Amino acid sequence: MEIKKRLVEKSPATANDDLIVITGGGGFIGGNLALYFQKKGFTRIRCVDKKPVYEWYLKVPGVENLCLDVSQEDNCHRVCENAVEVYNLACDMGGMGFIERFRVECLRSVLINTHMIEAAYQAGVRRYFYSSSACAYNTDLQKDPKVRALKESDAYPAMAERGYGWEKLISENFCQEYWHERGMKTFIARFHNVYGPHGTWDGGREKAPAALSRKVIQAIDSGKKDIMIWGDGSQTRSFMYIDDCLKGIDTITHCDDLIATPINLGSSELVTVNELLSKIEKIAGVKLKRHYDLSAPKGVAGRNSDNTFIKKALRWEPNTPLDKGLAVTYQWIREQYLARKEGKRVVE
Repeated sequence: MEIKKRLVEKSPATANDDLIVITGGGGFIGGNLALYFQKKGFTRIRCVDKKPVYEWYLKVPGVENLCLDVSQEDNCHRVCENAVEVYNLACDMGGMGFIERFRVECLRSVLINTHMIEAAYQAGVRRYFYSSSACAYNTDLQKDPKVRALKESDAYPAMAERGYGWEKLISENFCQEYWHERGMKTFIARFHNVYGPHGTWDGGREKAPAALSRKVIQAIDSGKKDIMIWGDGSQTRSFMYIDDCLKGIDTITHCDDLIATPINLGSSELVTVNELLSKIEKIAGVKLKRHYDLSAPKGVAGRNSDNTFIKKALRWEPNTPLDKGLAVTYQWIREQYLARKEGKRVVE
């Protein structure tokens, strides 16, 4: 049955004192998003995360912080009270070492979007943003490191990454149906490997830029000048700097042409893991002996973002050069590493 297109009614502009809700607000992207909106002049921001507040990556002064698990329905209704816009970034996720090992936990994140989108609808939220992932794409198209860039239609026929990718794909469908059937404006961005300061850099959930930066710092500190790489180093990825991610989230959520339409949000600058490490070594001023763990989780062979659609829709694409973003990220991780070594408390 063909779905009829809904008439898009113009929403009032979001006022500075309208309530913005960010789930996953204690995480890397969520905390930075709260800071981004505060700098734009918004005065009512509610951040929500199930972690204790002292474990949040970035706590923004003046923001309402709630410690609640939004996989539980009652909490979602509390979170959405009086909200005008909701940015749902909450999920159990991490780097490849996490999502390949804890597939059930990743799948259970479907409860978050199921309850959050219904609570947002009942609360009369005007705009609802959902953070999807490039892991939703068909893995059969990602078996070669020289992969062609993935366009939005490549999610179907569906063959998403087990666990995390399938959760993202079904949650995208929820967002699309809440618009088509109930008329709530929903927005969906498929993130491609976000990195930057105030992110996870140790403990198993970190992604490649942070993990390799930490390993380089550890090698320099120990004097061993060796480094272990997961896989053979030929895997290819693109990496998006946090500032581009924030701008993309904001712009996508306020573009009515993109209602209920999944869109890539990522850099198109493709590098191998070996090339990524070389860039970090250059920043650190060191050359390390490389060892390869072929039994370690390494994900798909190649993945890149086709930005044709986002450039057409927004006349913009994530454009921070990887060298520039890595330099800032490496320095921040080095500061955290040294602070922890001195016995200071840091968020990892």
